[in-house]
Formats: sequence, structure tokens, C-alpha cells
Amino acid sequence: MQSIACVNHSTISLGVDFKHLIAALQKFADVHFSPVWGTPVRLVVAKRIAHNMGALVFLDDSDQGGYLGYHDLTAGGHPISKVFVKTSLKNKEKVSVTACHELCEMLVDPAMNLCAEGPDGLIYAYETADAVEEQEFLVNGIAMSNFMYPSWFETFRKPRSTKFDHLGSLKRPFEIAPGGYMPVKKGGKWTTIHGSVRKEKRMSQQDRQGRRVAARHARSEGIPVKHSLHHS
Repeated sequence: MQSIACVNHSTISLGVDFKHLIAALQKFADVHFSPVWGTPVRLVVAKRIAHNMGALVFLDDSDQGGYLGYHDLTAGGHPISKVFVKTSLKNKEKVSVTACHELCEMLVDPAMNLCAEGPDGLIYAYETADAVEEQEFLVNGIAMSNFMYPSWFETFRKPRSTKFDHLGSLKRPFEIAPGGYMPVKKGGKWTTIHGSVRKEKRMSQQDRQGRRVAARHARSEGIPVKHSLHHS
């Protein structure tokens, strides 16, 4: 079981008590996410990042073009997610949902090297919450993100043959909810496809504001990923 240090460096309210949020995220992982994906995790409230642990860090402002959050690897090879509190709240997003979204994706694909070929011939990143990113449910009264199941990435699955996401909103593999999107590789380059024209238009108008990404997608857009956090 891996351990992840949860560190709050934000200077403003998260909209929820920090310790209550981490307890809800732990229950989310134990009850909902890890049994499906086989990713047991121990979340530890900490003051600083430990050199031998992954990290879930809450900061005020985005260091990546207005993103709500993103996940990457530290120089030591440990998964790290950053959640930007002011940026999330400015975009009228719940900090808890952003944190949950990033936790899902860092647990399944920490190195950002897992992909699956879709029925359309595109290569889909193993981002396990993007396709349903605007859907949420409550754990301990705190909003958590919906997420896809492994079956979502399996082309051999027949429509309606099994669950493809936790809330059961998707009916077939590689389906994207109207409020979702997915990073895909097309013609050797990472790009984004959207679940609806409305979603595409909204993200275009936001000019990268209010998005949650993996570092691989940020880098493909020419944005250097920054790490300025100090370990204990």
C-alpha cells in the first residue's frame, strides 16, 4: 500500500475542513475507487512532503496557465498532484472534486505512460476522471468526482454489458459524457476531444482556465511543468 502526504499550503479556506476532506478522500478510495482499480492507498495529513512518499498538495494559485490541478512525478519518482484552491474557486469548482479527480488519476497512472487504443483508432490516455469530470457524488457529505472503470478502456466490451463508470452514466467503452473530455494522441500529437460542442466551446473560451490535466498533456501544449515544493 502506498502512502500519500496531504499538505495544505493554501492561505484561504478550501470550502471544507482540511482534515474532514482528507478523511472523505480516504473513504472514497477505500470504499469506491481502490476496490475497482486495485490501488490501495493511505492518505496522511502532513505539514511537508516526505522524500519517500507521494504527495497531494493544496496551493493558492496555479503555476500552469490557470489549471485547477494536475498530476506528475517528483524528481524522486513519486506521484504528486497539485490542487489550486483560488483557481478552482474562481472557476466555481469545488476544491474537493478537483482533489478527488487528481487522486484518481495519480493512483492509476502515476507515470503517465498508460494508454489504450479506442475504436476510432485514437490513443486514449489513462485519465480515469476526465470523461466524466463534471459529475460528482457525496462521501461524508463532501463532493467527490465520478470516475471511469477499467471496462471503459476495453474495446471488446459490448454497450450496456457492464458498468463503465461509478455512477453508471456511460453505456459503452470510450464514451465521453457531455461535460467531459479526454486527452488523445492523434497523428503523433496529444490533443483533446470533448463530449459535446458546448464543452469544447466552454474550454476554448476559458483559454485553458479551469482544466485538470496530466503533465504529459501540459507538456504537449508547450507548458513546462514546474516543481517548486520542498521535501522534509
